[in-house]
Order: sequence, then C-alpha cells, then structure tokens
Amino acid sequence: MVQAWYLDDSAADPRRPNRAEPARPVGLEQLRRLGILYWKLDPDRHESDPELEKIRKERHYSWMDIVTLSREELPDYEEKMEMFFTEHLHGDEEVRYVLDGSGYFDVRDAEDRWVRIAVEKGDLITLPAGIYHRFTLDQQNYVKAMRLFVGEPEWTAHNRPADHVEARGQYVAFLAQSA
Repeated sequence: MVQAWYLDDSAADPRRPNRAEPARPVGLEQLRRLGILYWKLDPDRHESDPELEKIRKERHYSWMDIVTLSREELPDYEEKMEMFFTEHLHGDEEVRYVLDGSGYFDVRDAEDRWVRIAVEKGDLITLPAGIYHRFTLDQQNYVKAMRLFVGEPEWTAHNRPADHVEARGQYVAFLAQSA
C-alpha cells in the first residue's frame, strides 16, 4: 500500500524521507481528495497484465514508454534530477508505473503544504493536471518507470508560479468542490 506523509520544513537531503515530527501520515482517501489515483500491480507482468490493460483502456492511456533514472542510464543526470525536483505542474496528468526501484513524489495539498508520496516497485500513480508537484529519487538513486499518456505526450512543465495555466484553474476548482 502506498505510504504518504507531510514533509518537515528542513532543507535536508531530498532523497531522505524527511517526515514531519510528530509524524503526520496521509491516507489514500486524503490523496484521492487531491485527485491522486493509485493502484498496486505486478510489475513483472507489465507486458501482459490484464489489470494494467484495463486501467489503460478505461483512462485512455494510449501512449507509453519506459524510462530509467540513474547516474548510469540518464544523460545529464544531475541537471535532469534538479529539473524534476523543481516545483511545477503539467497541463496533463502525470502517470507513472514503477517497474523497479523507488522514489518520492511531493505534492501540494489544498493548504499548500508538502505531502511526500513514496513510490516503489508495483506502484502506479496518477497525479492530476494542474497539481503542483516535484519528483526525486530516494537513497537508492534508481527507478525504472513506465510513463503513460492520453494521446501524444505533452512534456511541458510550468514552474511555479503557474496559476495562469488553464489546468491549474481547473484543478483549483476541483479542490474547491471536494472540500
């Protein structure tokens, strides 16, 4: 099951868990209220998993690729990891299925506080369009993930502040309705 918690306010190594003290866990229902979807799948069957196929069909994820984030595999590793950890949003959902390794998605809650979501092998997570977020590897410094998109990928990241982006306005309206 996915683990999530509020981050502390330190500028500690982002690859560490950095849990707020006292601990403030965040449950799956709280994540759903932020528009975040989660499934636990068998990544060893990702090429022929009927459950993954069903999710892809229901959510119209027609495009996919597989990316490996590690010093050895990712060109311009340091630059890319810095870019991923810069707070931003997208006009489309961000969908990642962790096939191996692990990392952290940090998302802003409705009160603009950081929530850290640990993702590991078998986790499929969907962040809604318009949510401010960032990503970092954990101390393993390795993740292999399937990226899924509706149609052709839109790679544009809008760094904060990006409240003028249409998807942000739609997301803020979604939060107001779910409050």
